Amino acid sequence: MSGSGPGFRLLDMSLHTEDEGRLVVDLGGRAGEAGPLRVPEGAVVSVGLTFQVGRAVDGLTFEEVRTGDDREPVVTRTPLGGFRRGGPYEVRLPPRRMPVGRAHCGLYEVTGRLTDGRGHELARADHELMLVHLTGAPEARTAPGDP
Repeated sequence: MSGSGPGFRLLDMSLHTEDEGRLVVDLGGRAGEAGPLRVPEGAVVSVGLTFQVGRAVDGLTFEEVRTGDDREPVVTRTPLGGFRRGGPYEVRLPPRRMPVGRAHCGLYEVTGRLTDGRGHELARADHELMLVHLTGAPEARTAPGDP
């Protein structure tokens, strides 16, 4: 994690999927050390955030930018609202479906940023995501490399 603003701490960031469960994003600034998070194509993913607020924040927004080789960046902004001093607060963002098809599979660089209503960055987390192609019949689908 980098760019933590004064009085704001991002404690946890994770991806929640129906099939894969909870995938924890490493906030220690060692993006890629544990390898990219593996998510199957077409998976429904919801970002979970846990944070503490040292002083009241108005207009808190989460912005995610996903970029990959030869792909246009995908930017998602989710307004979270105002938060009083305290916490930890736990927020689950609306679910969204990952792209489907071999053309979309591969490695993505993902940056998650929390900003206040004036656009000041309060926290940032960078990680890698590997979108993997599903193989097999629908009832026995697996991602390559899965047991």
